[in-house]
Amino acid sequence: MVKVSVILPVYGVAEYIVKCTESLLAQTLEEMEFIFVDDHGPDNSIDLVKQTIAGHRREGQFRFLKPEHNMGAGMARNFAIPQAQGEYIAFVDSDDWIEPTMFEELYNEAMRQGGVELCHCQASKDYLDGKPSEILRSPEVEPGEFTDEKRRHFLANYVSYFWTFIYRRDLIERNGIRYPEERSADDSYFVACCLMTAKSIAHVDKPFYHYLIRPGSVVTTKNSTKYQKRLAVFGHLMDYARQHGVYDAYKAEVDYIYIKKGCLSSVLNYIYNTAEPQREVLTEIMVELDKQIPDYKQNRYYRKHTALRAVMGLIRCCPRTALCILPIYVRKTKPTV
Repeated sequence: MVKVSVILPVYGVAEYIVKCTESLLAQTLEEMEFIFVDDHGPDNSIDLVKQTIAGHRREGQFRFLKPEHNMGAGMARNFAIPQAQGEYIAFVDSDDWIEPTMFEELYNEAMRQGGVELCHCQASKDYLDGKPSEILRSPEVEPGEFTDEKRRHFLANYVSYFWTFIYRRDLIERNGIRYPEERSADDSYFVACCLMTAKSIAHVDKPFYHYLIRPGSVVTTKNSTKYQKRLAVFGHLMDYARQHGVYDAYKAEVDYIYIKKGCLSSVLNYIYNTAEPQREVLTEIMVELDKQIPDYKQNRYYRKHTALRAVMGLIRCCPRTALCILPIYVRKTKPTV
């Protein structure tokens, strides 16, 4: 029986994929499978994986899929999900690496809590330039039933560290959860859908996952129209919540996600990716916010967040001033949005 299926899209990561593969081979959980999706990359990444696993006792646990054309990471994961055989599904980016006990400890904790639908750990954000690593922490709630109170707390504070979770396969299939086709914030969408529909949760408070920030990765590659895809993805999230009957129960939390990760992050994304940002685009983003959430100013989380209200007010009422101030913030923080 396969306990955990790990899905890895592969595209242009020859410099990093051997370390990633070796960390999979070193996993202490035995009953696993590793599904590599060859996304038509320009290098020999897949060949390097096959060379690395050749003759290893786990070689038979590695599977290789290849769609007809390049799909992007999210759609490549979707391509592999129906092929997975594990009780749980996990995702690893092929330029990252993981600690040897990650999946054993996550799986065992999930079982200790009665086979919960979600179990997550923490991550380490690593840099190639020698900058000290940072610990990335998801919200933590008491393990067991994912009650309304716990769900609201997690949704209101969640971050899209999707690779820190193992997801019960039945949760994904039962609720029709897939990555959206837009190549921006698709991981945020996936995690949020799981959080809205999961019935139980647990966590292990250890940074098992190593998230590598490197030049040329998706999060460091600039694209001046990426904000449009981000807006579309969080529009899809609103639609998913309504279609699956959870929007009314968690309206405040879902709206807050859209305000922060849909609207504000789209503004920062646009400024980060554009040499000469235009105020018309800021207006376009705010118009979309009004369409999605006409009453957003009444949101209880928004009302409590003084800094967020100040920034959003600046963008709406004084876009010229916003375009003078926000680029300074973006240059200092270098947001990976």
